[in-house]
This record gives sequence, structure tokens and C-alpha cells, in this order.
Amino acid sequence: MKMAFQYFRELSPPQPQRTKYIAREHSYHGNTLGALSLSGHLARRKPYLPILSQNVSWIPACNAYRQRLPLESDQVFVARKAAELDAEFQRLGPDTVVAFVCEPISGASLGCVPYAHGYLAAMKAVCRKHGALFILDEVMCGMGRSGTLHAWQAEHVEGDPEQDCLPDLQMIGKGLGGGYQAIAGVIAGKEVIQAIGAGTGGIIHGQTYQAHPIACAASLAVQRIIRRDNLLANVQKQGAYLSQLLRAKLGEHPHVGDIRGKGLFWGVEFVRDRETKEPFEQGWNVSGRLCRIALQEPFGITFYPGQGTVDGWRGDHVIVAPAYNVSQEDVEMIVERMAGAVDALFAELVGEGKEGIVV
Repeated sequence: MKMAFQYFRELSPPQPQRTKYIAREHSYHGNTLGALSLSGHLARRKPYLPILSQNVSWIPACNAYRQRLPLESDQVFVARKAAELDAEFQRLGPDTVVAFVCEPISGASLGCVPYAHGYLAAMKAVCRKHGALFILDEVMCGMGRSGTLHAWQAEHVEGDPEQDCLPDLQMIGKGLGGGYQAIAGVIAGKEVIQAIGAGTGGIIHGQTYQAHPIACAASLAVQRIIRRDNLLANVQKQGAYLSQLLRAKLGEHPHVGDIRGKGLFWGVEFVRDRETKEPFEQGWNVSGRLCRIALQEPFGITFYPGQGTVDGWRGDHVIVAPAYNVSQEDVEMIVERMAGAVDALFAELVGEGKEGIVV
């Protein structure tokens, strides 16, 4: 956020009036005050609302499961999404916006909801129309997790404005160091670097542990192993198999509303009613209880639970995200145990007398 703001201050002539950011509802970009101000995750924002920045607004996320109209094509759906962004630029004043920020594939807050075909390029085109930056948060979905090194690469075509997804700034983390050392980073486009280089000559920012040599060495080793062992190909292959098995085992379950994702980054959303997509009561904590059951014998497995999928408070999902070197046998075990845990959860809810549960 600071780098994007500084970029417009360093342009010739400068554009200091650009101070606003547009993000998406249900997004999550981090827990510092700045990143939380940018996030649309209602539950995580609520305790700090009085001290969060007021220069951020949000448009609806790209959630085809809950937003696509009957028989609506990707092209028409994406056009609606682009119109929502354009309208927000117009509402704020196009020349007051620094950037639009989004997760190509949502993380914890929505549970792996992927971009629709053409979405990223369409949103970038709106940013270009109004002179703002296009920023992608790939901390969770990037660095190979979705099957390509960067999630946006699956749609990008160099030189084609209708398929140009290249971000101006991109956040990376998690898969960058594989959890062996704490590390994250920002990839900046040439235009941003050149503008700042021709101005003050440096980013006006610093952190205690920036450029930490051990963290950098660990992440370099992780990236070399990913390349050496051709793990991105395995992410694609086993991700396709994971998708297939999840749909086969859970796709017709009466309380599974949607199965979505890319690569080895999949979300399963649970609903009380498949037809209406009505969520379970928040107090039932369906996703949290599923993970508690899954950790116990005979399952002994863990998933990433999330709530607030529908409106920031209601709605349950879990994320299934195996390691990049997962085998076919591992995938089969994961899905088998997950299906067993799901059955055990809803049997438990029936035993408690919860109404409307089908097993």
C-alpha cells in the first residue's frame, strides 16, 4: 500500500490526490492495521474498527457459486464484475484511487474461490482506464500452490490486452519459504521501480527483519527443490486428481454446496440446503467441528476451517491443501478420511437433535 502510494507521489508530474484503495468484500490481506484496513473480512476487522483507515472501499468478490445468475456465461459474469469496479472508481473519483487489490484465488475468508475466466484481465483493464495500479495478493494462492508459480499466470498472455493479467505489485509469502523460515515479499513491476528510482531513489519503508539472510537462503532452497523435483507438474497432476475425488466422494452430499479451487488449493463449502444455498447457523460451528472430528481417530487428519463464507459471519468451509510432493495414494487417503469425517460430523449433529440435517 505504501509503495503504491509512493509511486504516484514520485511520478512526473506527481498525483498526490490518489489516496484511496479499492478491495473486495470477504478479502483478507493481513493482520497489521494497514493490511486489516484493506481487508474485507468482517469478523477480523470488527475489534479494531475505530482505529482502521477510512480510505478503503470494497466491491463484491468474484464468487460464481453465490453470484452467477442462472445460465450466465463467464463473459457476461466477468463483465458485471468489471462494471462493479468501474462504478466504484466513478463513485470515489477515478483520479483519487491508488489501486485495486484482490486475491486471484481467495484464501481463508472465502475458501479457495477462484477467479472466473477473464476476470483478472478485465479488472486490470478497468484499473488502466482510470490510471490506477493493479495489485494482486498471492500470499496464500501463489508460489506454485495453484499449479503455476503465480496464480495469474494461468490466464496471462503477453502482448494481448484482453488476457493481460500481469500485476503492477504482487504480494508473495507462505509457499515462498515453505514454512521453513518466516518470509514474505513484494514483486514490483518495472514502471513502479523506475518511477521511484528516478525520484527519491528508494522505498520509504523498513522492517527489523527485512532481507534476513537465513530466511532468504531457506526460501531459495525451497524454490530450487520445487524446480529440481518438477513439483509444479505434480501440483497440477495431483490437484486434478484431488478435484476429481472430492467431487466423486462429496459432490452429491446433501450438505456440500460447492467444491472449488485450483492446483492443490481446494475449498469445500457446507450448506444447510443445497437448493437455496442457505448456510448453517453460525453457532453450530460446522467447519470447526469438522476439523475437531477429523483430527481424532480413526481419521487423524487436519484441514483449514473458515466461517463467514456467505456474509462475513455465516457460512462454513474448509480448505484442503496438501503438500506439493503429495502422491496419488496420499490424495486418496486424504479424501477418504475427509469423507469419513464429514459423515461423522453430520451423524453427530443428528444425534444432538439438530433439525434439517440429512445423513
